[in-house]
Amino acid sequence: MITGLDHVQLAAPPGTEDALRAYYGDLLGMTELPKPPALAAQGCWFEAGTAQLHLGTDPSFRPARKAHPGLRVTDIDALATRLTAAGAPVAWDDNLPGHRRFHTTDPVGNRLEFLEPMPPAPTHD
Repeated sequence: MITGLDHVQLAAPPGTEDALRAYYGDLLGMTELPKPPALAAQGCWFEAGTAQLHLGTDPSFRPARKAHPGLRVTDIDALATRLTAAGAPVAWDDNLPGHRRFHTTDPVGNRLEFLEPMPPAPTHD
């Protein structure tokens, strides 16, 4: 039986680890995880809360433009402002009821979704 999601993996071109660390670590505030020695040569892994994002290098890399991780956040407006100030595109999308969300791309062109649940509407008795 499936008990949860351990990680999502995205690909990146070889040699882009520094740009990925700056984006996922410095800009997004994710914590870089040490990789097992057998896997440490290429790519990098990050964690935020219980979510892990693994970035592995691929010599025939093509960015994921449709497939993407959806990352739940708090203070989505501050994140959008920080990404915009860093030159990342932010495309808001109102099509998911009960959430505020936007899509962007990482430094190598992979699509990312950030979403924040909206508080429930007040009920009137």
